[in-house]
Amino acid sequence: MEDSLEKKGLLYEGKAKRLFATKDELLLIQEFKDDLVIDHGKRKTKFKGKGNINCEFSAFMFEYLENYHIPTHFQKKFKKNSMIVKRVEMIPIEVAVRNFAAGAMLRRYNLEDGQKLEYPVIEHLLKDDSLSDPLVNDYHCFAFGLATPDEMRAINRLASKVNAILRSFFQRRGLVLIDLKMEFGKRESQIMLADEISPDVMRIRDAKSGKKFGGDRFRYEMGGVAESYEELAERTLK
Repeated sequence: MEDSLEKKGLLYEGKAKRLFATKDELLLIQEFKDDLVIDHGKRKTKFKGKGNINCEFSAFMFEYLENYHIPTHFQKKFKKNSMIVKRVEMIPIEVAVRNFAAGAMLRRYNLEDGQKLEYPVIEHLLKDDSLSDPLVNDYHCFAFGLATPDEMRAINRLASKVNAILRSFFQRRGLVLIDLKMEFGKRESQIMLADEISPDVMRIRDAKSGKKFGGDRFRYEMGGVAESYEELAERTLK
């Protein structure tokens, strides 16, 4: 039945993905775009095939994580740049888990790029580009009605577990997971990993050379952005 699903109407379009309704009210089609957007929409580029890579990457990672009992919204791969996902109520919080100092941490805390953190740091960011996704803590989430204490505990527990699983996964492939951002949704009170797990939401570097992959190459005008996505997929999706 899932193979016969078709797009019925656009429900949402973000910077890198589109969500479409289907004839099954419980399932959506998530389509990955070729756009690469950073700095809260201020800088954009695109390259052919990026959506395909991010879809393949996310499908692989969702299935991998489910083998470790991480509940996700992933149902199955649909087309090259699309997947079928469960309809969930998204929680408007990005959860960042940082293993090494990079990006915003350097500015906030005067740390050195790539400095190893003694313990992974979990941060919560309110999803609002107009406010540049400000940091919030658990109490903000409670006060703003974004999530309950039980839901935040479940989110933090899952985020920590996902980070540990993927950190080990990349380490075995000669790669270092610097940090990653995750989003979560709920369905019938169950918290589950949603959105995507792709090079767009992770900082990954080569363990030996320190070579940067993915969006960081665009962010720091290093060139070879498309090639880095392709190399990362080749090294991981096996």
